[in-house]
Amino acid sequence: MSTTAPPSPTARIPRRLTAPARGFGPLLLRLHFYAGVFVAPFLLLAALSGLAFVFSPQIDRLVYADELIVADPGGPARPMSELMATARATHPEGAVIAIRPGTGERSTQIDFSSPALDAEHAHTVYLDQYTGAVTGQLTTWWTSTPTQTWLDDLHTSLHLGKWGHLYSEFAASWLAVLALGGLLLWWRRQRGRRMLTPDFKARRGVRRTRGFHASLGAWLTLGLLFLAATGLTWSDYAGANFGKAVDALRGSRPAVATTLTGAGLAAAGGHHGMGAAPAAPSAADPATQVDSVLKVAADNGITRSVAVTVPADSGTAWTITENKATWPLGRDSIAVDGATGKVTDRSDFADWPVMAKLTQWGIYAHMGNLFGLANQLLLAALAIGLSCVLVWGYRMWWQRRPTRADRRWTVGAAPVGRGAWQQLPPWAIVVGVPLVFAAGWFVPLLGLPLLAFLLADIVLGELRNRRNFRPAPETPVSPAPAGS
Repeated sequence: MSTTAPPSPTARIPRRLTAPARGFGPLLLRLHFYAGVFVAPFLLLAALSGLAFVFSPQIDRLVYADELIVADPGGPARPMSELMATARATHPEGAVIAIRPGTGERSTQIDFSSPALDAEHAHTVYLDQYTGAVTGQLTTWWTSTPTQTWLDDLHTSLHLGKWGHLYSEFAASWLAVLALGGLLLWWRRQRGRRMLTPDFKARRGVRRTRGFHASLGAWLTLGLLFLAATGLTWSDYAGANFGKAVDALRGSRPAVATTLTGAGLAAAGGHHGMGAAPAAPSAADPATQVDSVLKVAADNGITRSVAVTVPADSGTAWTITENKATWPLGRDSIAVDGATGKVTDRSDFADWPVMAKLTQWGIYAHMGNLFGLANQLLLAALAIGLSCVLVWGYRMWWQRRPTRADRRWTVGAAPVGRGAWQQLPPWAIVVGVPLVFAAGWFVPLLGLPLLAFLLADIVLGELRNRRNFRPAPETPVSPAPAGS
């Protein structure tokens, strides 16, 4: 009499009777869930700090009204040479490095170098160009007031220095992934116009919260993608890769050449630190040349909110650049030999490479400058909307928690099991892996966390599988009857 062989003592008890269908849904859902849980705090900080920074011009007008705002009598301004002499008498230390002539109610600003400050900071004297009176003095960073500098540093690094910049780059790196992933997941549930409105008929709970979370996210997607792309352009790691790519495509922003030829340059010899040539002769007193230089700039059409870079020596030209950050952008620039009044080089914004124009437009739009108040209000709406989406996402996590007496948890579990990436079609793995590696290399703070997530998913899944190996109970075999 034959007997059935006992099951292997190492047989695995299957968790599913059928293999799961292959597709992108489980991976998208799991990635969106975990990325949301871990990235959302950083995105919320970026949104709230960005909301404060976008209104920094209005904050500046309140805090520094005395320094920045003057009464415009409608008459001519005093000569810049006179204003420079007044600023020098007020601040006798340091060299004049930059000038921003005031127009309308905006005061004139003259920047001085200082041994106590680094190259990014300056001591700025503010003057009323109509009366010649000094209205105030501040330490500025790239022309930004202390309040604007503080808000900028809060948004970009949380005042944590170099390591703090990783937070904003991490948030920007994952913002596009979360926005696009959420849009695709919502599209799988709702199609067409239904994606843009929540289901108000849904009963209270996770379904209603998900409707608000996803529909608002759909409205914000384009704006969030724009913020992610423009934010990464000046980040430390992805921004450096972006800069290399732009250089390779010859799309960098052009700059005027400021090195002068002739006797002054010959005497300067190695002023860039090359060779043992004698030191460059000192430049002439800027106050003796500034009026004629500004007239040359005006004659050449450089008149819209100009910024003037004062040469450090007689071998360097003056640089006068339009600094108009609103549409249409003003970025024309010329270099002028202060001794002769000759224009030695010119760069017009109209001639910039397309990539350079897009980058400049994107930066000013990201900062809320390009379209004035409308730009600020749009960014504020994006920041507030993103904050709501993030809060609703955490609310869904809490609403999905088990509430049974024997299974109470503070938050809900992940919506799908581990190993969701294994459910992808083979062609998607073959095509997707190189693309993901390329994206991870170009945007390191996307690639490294994604790799860590994948490794953790594999390890935790393997540990769980090992716990599911249960020895099968041994079934005793009855002895065969005698004579059988």
